[in-house]
Formats: sequence, structure tokens, C-alpha cells
Amino acid sequence: MTGAGTLRSVPAAILPALRARFGALVRELSKFGTVGAVSFAADLAIFNVLLQAGLETLIAKTISTVIATTVAFAGNRFWTWRHRSHDHMARQYTMFFVLNAIGLGIGLACLAISHYGLGQIWPALQTPLADNVSGQLIGTAVGTLFRFWSYRRFVFRATPSPVPGSAGQTPARHTATVATPSTAGDSA
Repeated sequence: MTGAGTLRSVPAAILPALRARFGALVRELSKFGTVGAVSFAADLAIFNVLLQAGLETLIAKTISTVIATTVAFAGNRFWTWRHRSHDHMARQYTMFFVLNAIGLGIGLACLAISHYGLGQIWPALQTPLADNVSGQLIGTAVGTLFRFWSYRRFVFRATPSPVPGSAGQTPARHTATVATPSTAGDSA
């Protein structure tokens, strides 16, 4: 059993760390969103130019996404996650494009379902406006959620913090002692 008030002190001790982590996540999301907005604008413009030039819908989307991906890689590597590990650029670049291909597949699936699947029932879904809504808005939104998570997790991984005073040594792991419900009552 725990004594009265012992568990309330644990969140107070953790709160500054949570605020710092949340603040860092918000900054990353903001930068990721800005890079994404620039890439989205490039994707949207190129997609529509290619549609107007007479290219087939899925080919136009593939080309526009590949170009926008190059813009996104540069922005994310050199701005959004510049503070993270940047070893093995070839691996990062390859992994970025593989994960972006999965994101592209998500966008293409939304576009194909709308244009070729539902478009057979409702021809209005085969218009450029419907293609933009399904491919650019819906497909991009779902693909973006996947991309943020996967880029952060697999491409631009967190760099371990070096321990002060251990230059040239492998960082040691520090553990913090936090009162838990099972141990808090033992000290009371």
C-alpha cells in the first residue's frame, strides 16, 4: 500500500521531461509539416501539369510524387531532423525512398479506388477534381501519417546523447529511480 500523496509527487518529477519531449515533438511536427507543404505544392503543381499534358492519371501521380519526394528528403534531412543521426547517407536515402514508395502506394490506392473502382459507378469520380481530392487530399493525408512515423523511426533515428566527460567513450546508460506504487509505501 502507498501512503497518501506519494503518487502525486511522481508526475511532478516527470513533468519537465514530458514538457521537453512534447516541445521537441511539436517542433519536429511543425518542420515536417512545412517541408510537407512545400513538397505537396510541388506534387500538386506537377501532377496537374502532367494531367493537362495528357499523361495517364497513375503515371502522372507517380512522376509528381518522385519529384516531391526528392524535395522532401532534402528538407527533412537538412532541416527537420538535422539534429539526428546522419551516418550512411546512401542507407538513409534508400530507406527514405522505400518508405515513401509505401506512402505512394497508399496515395495510389486511394486514387485507384476512386478513379477506377468507384468511377465506374459514378463517372463524376473520374474528373480531375475528384482525382485531386482522392489522390492529393485523402491519399496524401493517410500517407503523411505513415511517412512521419516511419521516417522518424527508421530513417532519421535519434542520436544517443553523449555523457559529459566521456569523450571518445561509448555513452553509458543512466537510469533514474522513480517511486513506484510497490516501493513508495515501503519508505513511508
